[in-house]
Amino acid sequence: MNMADYQAAHFQWTAAGGIATITLNRPDKKNPLTFESYAELRDTFRQLNDAGDIDAVIVTGAGGNFCSGGDVHEIIGPLTEMDMPELLKFTRMTGDLVKAMRACRQPVIAAIDGICAGAGAAIAMASDMRLGTEASKTAFLFVRVGLAGCDMGACAILPRLIGQGRASELLFTGRAMSGAEAERWGFFNRLCAPEDLQDAALKLAQKLADGPNFAHGMTKTMLNQEWDMGLNAAIEAEAEVQAMCMQTKDFKRAFDAFAAKQKPVFEGN
Repeated sequence: MNMADYQAAHFQWTAAGGIATITLNRPDKKNPLTFESYAELRDTFRQLNDAGDIDAVIVTGAGGNFCSGGDVHEIIGPLTEMDMPELLKFTRMTGDLVKAMRACRQPVIAAIDGICAGAGAAIAMASDMRLGTEASKTAFLFVRVGLAGCDMGACAILPRLIGQGRASELLFTGRAMSGAEAERWGFFNRLCAPEDLQDAALKLAQKLADGPNFAHGMTKTMLNQEWDMGLNAAIEAEAEVQAMCMQTKDFKRAFDAFAAKQKPVFEGN
């Protein structure tokens, strides 16, 4: 299945050179999510797992902000009127977005400037890598609207990124984490100047897309699966996966290029 020509209804989608860019595109409201955009993002990441023409994904926001979370009037208000089955359907759907992001084979890079809050922070958290700016403000602000911090996998994923104590502080207080703090704590891989952010994300995505994509998919799979493994099981699983990768043509291409003192050209098989 190919997705370069995919037409998104609730966000901006562009694809070229094996790289897809998802831009949350409601800049007048700092790019909040709606019920419809949640569902389309979930479905898009599910489809990406089978997309043969997309090898890296960038998620970003328009107008100098990443995402302000769920739209107050289009999501938060209606949620206050729902019964438990409807609420559970919604919360499971938001969690399914994170599951789909983690399960798709492509590395996902979040390019974050300005406001990155609530569900926006969760989308950033669910990405494989995050580039930010000093002007960014990341807040898991669920507690500030009377909810628990355990939303969209935050209590599982965030401590693995920044540590239990730091994650606890952010989830209990809902305070914003500055860009410099996010980099120092390990949430951001690195900081960029705002004007360089998109170019930096594109260069990183291109480097990944040009790499051994079958092997990248295996790396992402094992990063997920080894959360639930003991050390012995993890080492055995990695041995089996690495043996599979050694059967790919990309492994032979790398050897041949090294022997010829050339740069390998990977084809993802």
